[in-house]
Amino acid sequence: MIVITNIYIGPGGTAGLGYDKGLREISSLGLNAMEVEFTHGVNMSNATAKIVGALAKKLKISLSCHAPYFINLASDEKAKVNASKVRILQSCERMHNLGGGPVVFHPGFYQKKTKEETYSRIRDEVKNLMKVVKQKKWNVKLALETTGKHSAFGSLDELLSLVKDIKCSLTIDFAHLKARTEGKMGYGEMLDRVKHLKHIHSHFSGIEWTAKGERRHLLTPAKDINELIREVLKRKLDITIINESPDVIGDAVKMKKVLEKCKK
Repeated sequence: MIVITNIYIGPGGTAGLGYDKGLREISSLGLNAMEVEFTHGVNMSNATAKIVGALAKKLKISLSCHAPYFINLASDEKAKVNASKVRILQSCERMHNLGGGPVVFHPGFYQKKTKEETYSRIRDEVKNLMKVVKQKKWNVKLALETTGKHSAFGSLDELLSLVKDIKCSLTIDFAHLKARTEGKMGYGEMLDRVKHLKHIHSHFSGIEWTAKGERRHLLTPAKDINELIREVLKRKLDITIINESPDVIGDAVKMKKVLEKCKK
């Protein structure tokens, strides 16, 4: 009998169902997590966030949020850095009103800078953001996401260094890492790198990549679902797995079924 820890599985977004209907549907399917998607802008009021958060709590669904895509904390243009920080802090405020949890975002791009310079800039900006979060007393964690393109800051090594350096959090995107390493890093190795974390926040889907890295997300292959779930259970990890395939709810349900099968 495999010992089960806290494993949360759910979709990124509601697949167009809206929060009320979407959360109820997610709950009825036996899923227990959802990531609120602010990917194209923070278009939720704090009042709505409180309502959504209360419903999620009632349904025992763990929430996180994804900040807008338009973020580059390493830009040479100060206006872009400032705008990026505003978007992250808006996401943090909404996440606090949703009940608290991880705020996921892609940190930035190298552009013409060295990796070391990019790291330094992002480290300093995230430290500043964490200071504001602490001052505001928001119950959130800045969870920088591993990225799938070689042009983007966000290798697993870089983010683990930041976690150690400034005590931020991270989101491990298994599909992004698969693309970034051209399939050379398996799920077991990825999990071994983060198994020391108290709770692992993650993204999962199928992925297509080129020499430049991630190209697009795909439906999650059954083989990958089986492999990831078995590797998670083998290590007895506390983890949230948010599905980001073109069928977020359907693939999350498939993951839940594999988990239940493996528990027997």
